[in-house]
Amino acid sequence: MKISRRNFLVEIVIGIIVIYIGVLIALFIFQRNLMYHPNENNYFGDKLEVEIENVKITTSDNINLLGWFHNKDLNKFKTIVYFHGNAGRLDNRIYKLNYFKNMDVNFLIIAWRGFSGNKGKPSEEGLYEDGKSTIEWLKNLGVTEKDIILYGESLGTGIATEIAQNNEFAGLILETPFTSMTEAAKNFYPYIPVGLLLKDKYQNDKKIKNINIPLFVMHGESDQIVPFWMGKKIYEIANQPKYSYFTKYDDHMMEFDENLVLALNAFIKSLN
Repeated sequence: MKISRRNFLVEIVIGIIVIYIGVLIALFIFQRNLMYHPNENNYFGDKLEVEIENVKITTSDNINLLGWFHNKDLNKFKTIVYFHGNAGRLDNRIYKLNYFKNMDVNFLIIAWRGFSGNKGKPSEEGLYEDGKSTIEWLKNLGVTEKDIILYGESLGTGIATEIAQNNEFAGLILETPFTSMTEAAKNFYPYIPVGLLLKDKYQNDKKIKNINIPLFVMHGESDQIVPFWMGKKIYEIANQPKYSYFTKYDDHMMEFDENLVLALNAFIKSLN
């Protein structure tokens, strides 16, 4: 009887191990489906109140990226390059872009490969290539690094931070940044060895130390996706000059209210 019971317990343990290994294999294979959500659209019905031109940016691996370009005056004003997060189309950012119409700034927002109808599949290296190709596109118009402000939103902070390293851009804006994708993933999968399985790591905490241009970090304490402590840590370990806009009640998609817009505009004006 004891042997039978022992065998039963062994079978249960083996079954749990097999299931766990199966989960790990599935997560490894499908992890990019969990990280990138091009079809998840949270904001509908917003109407563009600022003039934009639809542009095509071709990457070095021949993927055409959709971009929205607002050219107020390239010679007079700096240009924001907006790198969006891991979900949704460009339309989902209209409510933010509309605020730029009253600021002395141009902007260019691109959709990542695999997003907004673009071909290709998103990956860390692929998105870095998308970001670098966008900067080259602007440079071909005569825009210099010192006239470019990098803006990263959530996942986009990983690309903005990568590109900003050891370069002389006008400034860097990080909205709800994470320390690394490994730490962010641990927040959702605490019992999974994400450090071993994760392909796209986006190590912002290591790269931020290589950035010496003006930095503006925005984050809300009520963020349910990227913990507030991550944004605060990025700010704390970053080099000067640096500025922050931290709020108590903002969730992951921050409220573009009067206070945020004033703080954002003040930072942009300080770069002129």
